[in-house]
Amino acid sequence: MKKIKFIILFVLMIFASNSFAQTTTWNIDPVHSKIGFRVRHLIISEVEGRFKSFEGSVTTDKEDFNGSKIVFSLDARSVLTDNTRRDNDLKSANFFDAEEYPEITFKSTSFEKVEGNKYKLEGNFTIKGITNHIIMDVIYGGTIKDPWGNMRAGFKITGKINRFDYNLKWNKLLEAGGAVVGKEITITCNIEVIKQK
Repeated sequence: MKKIKFIILFVLMIFASNSFAQTTTWNIDPVHSKIGFRVRHLIISEVEGRFKSFEGSVTTDKEDFNGSKIVFSLDARSVLTDNTRRDNDLKSANFFDAEEYPEITFKSTSFEKVEGNKYKLEGNFTIKGITNHIIMDVIYGGTIKDPWGNMRAGFKITGKINRFDYNLKWNKLLEAGGAVVGKEITITCNIEVIKQK
């Protein structure tokens, strides 16, 4: 009888601990975040760019964010490379076709701790209506309370995609070999999120 009571008590304790696990949402602070990219240009150098308009959130029930659900979207029309002609070309049908496909999205399928503050982020990335599964590396910068009482957390996310996988296929070959614009795009995101009350 005592053994049965112990088992029942144990099960109730597990149920209670799961019930009290609180899910929290952390929204991206666009003022203190940057979603950027870079690509090879003429083989010899790189061009960098970023998106000015974006939003996203992290939903978690763990303090270390392991297993979190992450979503974000950005406006392709907000691409900026500090060159108006190049920006307009990126927004055109040569690349993003931003009027037809204004939204670029990401939705995580997995966010797992590798070791220490290193994580692996997997998810579905959509550009121009084409979705591919990608894997990115994440460095968790930690959590802190700001001077105004808000809890904040920081992450650095890096990864690579092949632009041809998303029908961003404009290409011009050089006489010396290679292309004007490289196929591989390096993504670098410095993200700061704020815990919602």
